[in-house]
Amino acid sequence: MHKLKLILKLMRPYQWVKNSFCFAGVAFGKYYSIFYLSNAAMVFIAFCFASSGVYVLNDIVDAPADRLHPKKKNRPLASGGLSLKFAKALYVFCVIVALSISFKISIWAFYFIFSYIILNILYTFKLKHIVILDVFIISLGFLFRLFSGTTGLGIVNSDWLVLCATMITLLLGFAKRRSELLLCENMQIDPYVRRRVLEDYEPKMLDIFISVTAACSLLSYFLFIIFTNKVNLLTTAFFVTYGIFRYIFKLYKHGGGQDTANDLLDDPHLIITGIIWVVLYIFLNW
Repeated sequence: MHKLKLILKLMRPYQWVKNSFCFAGVAFGKYYSIFYLSNAAMVFIAFCFASSGVYVLNDIVDAPADRLHPKKKNRPLASGGLSLKFAKALYVFCVIVALSISFKISIWAFYFIFSYIILNILYTFKLKHIVILDVFIISLGFLFRLFSGTTGLGIVNSDWLVLCATMITLLLGFAKRRSELLLCENMQIDPYVRRRVLEDYEPKMLDIFISVTAACSLLSYFLFIIFTNKVNLLTTAFFVTYGIFRYIFKLYKHGGGQDTANDLLDDPHLIITGIIWVVLYIFLNW
């Protein structure tokens, strides 16, 4: 049982909430048939294995530095709870399952999930060290989730949906970097242990990036409502605005941002706002 807990900790299933992007095409395009819902669920499952594989690979590569980190030293590989050999086997298993499921759905779904895996291999070994590009790569990973749930299922992509998704994921990415940077400065973490790319970021710079992407996120959602003739959805903009402001409040007031999934799942305000937005959107757009 203890080993199972360590495996789940390594795979980070709580992060699977990010894979809800796979349902965006079905939700926003009103493809509510059993066919589309079941296939979107399969894409979601495939991405759960793919994203868990990515976390396993990250921990394999980062294990030496994690052992010196005040928080990350308790991770399964850094603490020695699981062996590197086992982690490598688990990574291969996750990748094979993800690709096998996606191939059964469509060639496009397979292409996007395969691209996501390759992109994250490049990110783990090289791209995560390049300032600004590192966050754009994270955003692209979310877009692959979105495309898998749209083009991968034969659903036409909405340009406004892609724009909204890009802006909101860039906001979350820069918020994460700001939180990591301040944590390292406050705890005086050794430069070797922290992310190398943090040496190129500054709090004021990230504050500007966060302000720009937050404004663009709201603007793109408003334009999506107006230019797609869905004015009846203007009510939902209230909850989108509140959700973004609440997230920024947690980022600056309570030191949030380090883990987006935890921030979303641990805050009752964000949970209730998200539920109301989903219910209201479906009701008004039915």
